[in-house]
Amino acid sequence: MNCLETLSYGNRILKLNNIDSYKLDSELLLANVMKISREELLINLQEKLDRIKLNKFIKLIERRSKNEPIAYIFKKKEFWKFNFAVDNNVLIPRPETEIIVEEVLKLTNFKSSKQFLDIGTGSGCIIISIIKERPFSIGTALDISKKAINLAISNAKMHHILNKIKFVNISVDKYLGNKYDFIVSNPPYINSVEYNRLEKNVRFEPHVAFKAGADGLSEIKKLILKSKNLLRINGKLIFEIGSKQMKQVINLLKKNGFYINKICNDIQSIPRVIISTKIF
Repeated sequence: MNCLETLSYGNRILKLNNIDSYKLDSELLLANVMKISREELLINLQEKLDRIKLNKFIKLIERRSKNEPIAYIFKKKEFWKFNFAVDNNVLIPRPETEIIVEEVLKLTNFKSSKQFLDIGTGSGCIIISIIKERPFSIGTALDISKKAINLAISNAKMHHILNKIKFVNISVDKYLGNKYDFIVSNPPYINSVEYNRLEKNVRFEPHVAFKAGADGLSEIKKLILKSKNLLRINGKLIFEIGSKQMKQVINLLKKNGFYINKICNDIQSIPRVIISTKIF
């Protein structure tokens, strides 16, 4: 079979299994097997595949047909300007989370010497991206999952900044640390009902990275209460929220001594990231 025929096979299988991005996914998977870019693949569609490559492609298509995310199949995901190793022990980094990094960079300059705390670090993509951009600063990253912490450590090593970030396997409510200039987080914020309605591919990701009690606010409440103690006066708390949580979260912040600086919308104009300052 040549590449064109192989792609047609992949498209058919993925389409039958209701994968909306069946064409793109087939192209990405075949390009990965061929060890070339997607663009190179599309201009060499008559190239023949040997039996080993064809079998490898068929196995990858089978995995994707069961809704396994492409990021887990490739074991990597791009976030901000960088690549990160990912597996099913961590949340797959998403574009809307890049807003956190973007807002931190607006509030600091290249030579800023700040202390950052990342709560629920997962792959480490937020804290690593920040410290890569602000190399005179240092960071601490927490996660309750030992496997997530190990992966984040690997990512920090890959980006040559392990000496700048301390990784701690602990729940935020048990953590006793220094006073920080910035706390950043993408906490779980999905309630039980919403979780059951999520797309099938999300079920491959760790449920603890999504689920936050009956109201979706249990982890955000913990985050705010703990940040109240861990931040310096005038320190910034910057974190992601659910699509219908803005008013409730603003009230929680105000009750706990935070001033709301800014609400950032995602690409769909949904309030997604809150920037707040500890004022007392």
